[in-house]
Amino acid sequence: LKFTRQLNRMNSSWRRYLLYFAQEHVDFRFAEVQSLLSLFKITMRILEKPEDLQPYWIVEFQKEEDAKLLASRSLSIRYCLELWGHAGGLDDLHRELKCIPTSFFENHLQLSKTFKIAVQSFCKHLAQTDKINIIQTFSYLPFKGTVNLNNPDTHLLYLEYYGIDSNDPPSEPYCVFFGRIVAAGFRQLIRELSLKTRKFIGNTSMDPQLSLLMANQAQVKLGDLVLDPFVGSGSLLVAAAYFGGYVVGSDIDYLMLHGKSRPSRIKQKSSYKIR
Repeated sequence: LKFTRQLNRMNSSWRRYLLYFAQEHVDFRFAEVQSLLSLFKITMRILEKPEDLQPYWIVEFQKEEDAKLLASRSLSIRYCLELWGHAGGLDDLHRELKCIPTSFFENHLQLSKTFKIAVQSFCKHLAQTDKINIIQTFSYLPFKGTVNLNNPDTHLLYLEYYGIDSNDPPSEPYCVFFGRIVAAGFRQLIRELSLKTRKFIGNTSMDPQLSLLMANQAQVKLGDLVLDPFVGSGSLLVAAAYFGGYVVGSDIDYLMLHGKSRPSRIKQKSSYKIR
């Protein structure tokens, strides 16, 4: 019955996807996704109600472009996968994949396309030898192209989920997933706007990831006017400006706004007797 439902989904206009999230600022996850869906006018169906700390959602989109568009601006999403299989263990996953018609894989595993299979686990470390052994179990898939580990045309991911307690993970995963990565989240922007590289910061400068999440929840887009009445060192406005907003701010601290105060890091260094 499960295989029948999966084949019916493949024949419909809706396709299953896995949203694999970073385990950071999890309370903002739902709000960010909902805001971006509204911003881009995307329809998404959640197939399984996610638990609060669970790092994945199983969803459906009508078009792959919708999944790519959502991930292209999300700070919470690590990867978006076109979900080929989902089971309680590796053996069950293989049985599920073997029931999928070969024609389903043809567009992605043809001779002209390179491919790569990656293995990841959540809350448990896997040795490299274990990862290689897992990859070899997928040899029955109709691969025709060559392997490209750096820039493959088709990037496949096998993911094992061991719960959220990294101190006491089970011996076997609770569930496993396999699919094609269609998009990665916009998480490189967090490093790009890091406070470590800012020319002007203060003691209360906001973490760039939080600033970007707030800009996404505000649905800032090209041409929007964004006002921060308590601007400080401008972290919120930096995020809003990156997404195309026109930004303006005010603050009660005259010295901060005019750059006349000494850098806050001087006081921090002196307290540790650092010159």
